[in-house]
Amino acid sequence: MEQEIVSEIIEMAWDDETSFDQIKMLHGLSEKDVIKLMRRELKPSSFRMWRKRVSGRVTKHQELRKK
Repeated sequence: MEQEIVSEIIEMAWDDETSFDQIKMLHGLSEKDVIKLMRRELKPSSFRMWRKRVSGRVTKHQELRKK
């Protein structure tokens, strides 16, 4: 995967308004795939901060938005 695309996915993953479903639509990566990419590309402390930030966040999970 090109570094430019990886950077775009990372940016989308950090963005509160971009859901995992939108990332899947644009880049074909599931939530699990995004997590793997983030774990691989970020420093461990940055990855933990990101996971804490997005876990259960309504805007990152399309199913939670509907409720």
